[in-house]
Amino acid sequence: MKKRIAVAIFLLLYLPIIAGAQEKEKKVSVLPDVQFRTFWMNTSYPDVEFKDDFALGMSLNLGLKAEILEHWKFQVGYRAFANVTSSEIWRPDPTTGQANRYETGLFDILNATDRFFGQLETFSLEYSTLKFGVKAGRMGINSDWVNAQDGRLSPTAVEGVRLWFMPDSKWSFSLWGIGKFGVRGTSEWLEVGESVGVFPQGRSVEGQPGNYFGQTDSDLLAILEIHRKTGKNAKLKFSNTFAENLFSIYWLEIASTKPKQKGSILWGFQSGFQHGVGNGGNADPNLRYKAPSDRNYVLSGRLGWNNSRWITHLNYTHVGGRGRWLSPREWGKDAWYTFVPRERNEGFESVDALVAYGEYGFAKTPLVIYGHLGFHWLADMSDAAINKYNFPSYYQLNLGLKYHPTKLKNFEFHFILMNKEPMKSENLSSNQIYNKVDMIHFNGIVNWFWN
Repeated sequence: MKKRIAVAIFLLLYLPIIAGAQEKEKKVSVLPDVQFRTFWMNTSYPDVEFKDDFALGMSLNLGLKAEILEHWKFQVGYRAFANVTSSEIWRPDPTTGQANRYETGLFDILNATDRFFGQLETFSLEYSTLKFGVKAGRMGINSDWVNAQDGRLSPTAVEGVRLWFMPDSKWSFSLWGIGKFGVRGTSEWLEVGESVGVFPQGRSVEGQPGNYFGQTDSDLLAILEIHRKTGKNAKLKFSNTFAENLFSIYWLEIASTKPKQKGSILWGFQSGFQHGVGNGGNADPNLRYKAPSDRNYVLSGRLGWNNSRWITHLNYTHVGGRGRWLSPREWGKDAWYTFVPRERNEGFESVDALVAYGEYGFAKTPLVIYGHLGFHWLADMSDAAINKYNFPSYYQLNLGLKYHPTKLKNFEFHFILMNKEPMKSENLSSNQIYNKVDMIHFNGIVNWFWN
């Protein structure tokens, strides 16, 4: 696969140069693409029986973006990682025997003791005009169910091909064909099936520990996206995320697009349907990722208000149907409106979530403060078939701050304080608390870029 992509990019890169050698004008420009991130993370539990952890990591992406002739672009970037200091995050919690869930994601989950490593994160060639484009290689992505989920030292990236077409100012079409993932928190590029299960696998539908990592058969992920401006202040979006031999998700959203300078109402509605495909990853039910008979749906809504300083909205999501709604955590965050950073609500047959969000940007200081408050009612923990992660219903509070100093060009400081608590703390086992609730989690992030 790597050889095929390298040959394709070589041909795409050099053939147009040869063909255009006689042109009087050549358009060639090269810009640096350098990104540095420092990330401090720590997790603590009031209950002293659980293991507290911390880690300080750094990553540096060195790359470039080049315009070659008219319509052609090339991008390459290599990212290096370092575990500067940490607790023994590779050791399991002595009470539960569970592995650390948060701090290990800064580095290589598949080799948590590795303190220094790197990977070729981007390597792509693009041809584009005002109405059409194609891009091949390793690149970033931001679709509904496959996205960067950029909450660690590096984002998730994909290897494949993207085509897009914009016939006019109202319509746009996009098609992805993905064969590999550069999953955040890993050092390797993994085939589609290989990437499923890098993060914690939860329980099988029979209640046994999940065992589908390395056992999941899927060679292709395809994504179709259609965008339509439905008026001056609204947009319509449809997507289909098809994971070969695993599942298919149909997603529809209509939302407001009013500018916030003068103040406006925010509103949006989402609906989704998911079903199993093929044998769900493996013919053996004990090694299967997704039951082929699953039929799941989602309804999600948003209502709020914003202006030049404030953004506020209230969000609600309902998940229902038969079987678990599943989307690999390795591939991205939840698309519904009630997603709150540092937790996901996939893996359940039923979910009801209510989340309030508020954000304020100061007029004379490049400072933004924000907060999430979410209540998440999950399926019965006692039934593994409808509650994959043995997770209790919970509420979550996130407080955040972003600062862009005017005197330090291209710097960003971002701090997040998170607290998750169970709605009912009685009779919870240690495995239903550690990595899940009754915890305080802190992130301190410094970003710097040059491009």
